[in-house]
Amino acid sequence: MLIKKTVENFSMELASDSPAPGGGSVSALAGSLAAALVAMVGNLTVGKEKFRQYEAEVQKALEDAEGLREKLLELVDEDTEAFNKVMVAFKLPKETEMERQKRSSAIQQAFIGAAQLPLQVVNNCLRIMQTSEVIIDWGNPNAVSDAGVSVLMAAAGARGAAMNVRINLGSIKDEEQKKKLNTELQEMMDRLSHLEKRLLNKVNEKIG
Repeated sequence: MLIKKTVENFSMELASDSPAPGGGSVSALAGSLAAALVAMVGNLTVGKEKFRQYEAEVQKALEDAEGLREKLLELVDEDTEAFNKVMVAFKLPKETEMERQKRSSAIQQAFIGAAQLPLQVVNNCLRIMQTSEVIIDWGNPNAVSDAGVSVLMAAAGARGAAMNVRINLGSIKDEEQKKKLNTELQEMMDRLSHLEKRLLNKVNEKIG
């Protein structure tokens, strides 16, 4: 499992000539780190008397961030698995017409899965940014820059994952499925762009 490797070993495997892990796993990891930063600021806030007024809201954000952190860690490995399924499908036999049909169907299903997986990453990164707004508004102000880094990391993770969605959409022949996935992606990215701008403005105002 990639997530069980040390940072150094993960980096070395990423730098190798193997096509996976790649940008998809890195995007999921970026999202997980963004969630961890939200949780960190939450933990620096909860239990402090001067922030007691907003403790319930911050505690909820902390718990949500922990759940998203764990989910995105899972997606680090699942993204690589989705890519590997595409490679396996291409290696299926194609000597007979039946084999060619089976291979073609497997390839298409694998590409759909390879597009759906990073779409989950985009969605979860968007959720992290929504959660971070509570932390930015009510969390420990001494750690607001950390919340800002969380926003940047979540946005980067989402944009990287969006690239992976789009590149896999190009190989999907089912136009209805392609349109559905592309519409979902565009809606998420539009929301993300507006949210990122608002949150970074809030962070910069607090930093001064």
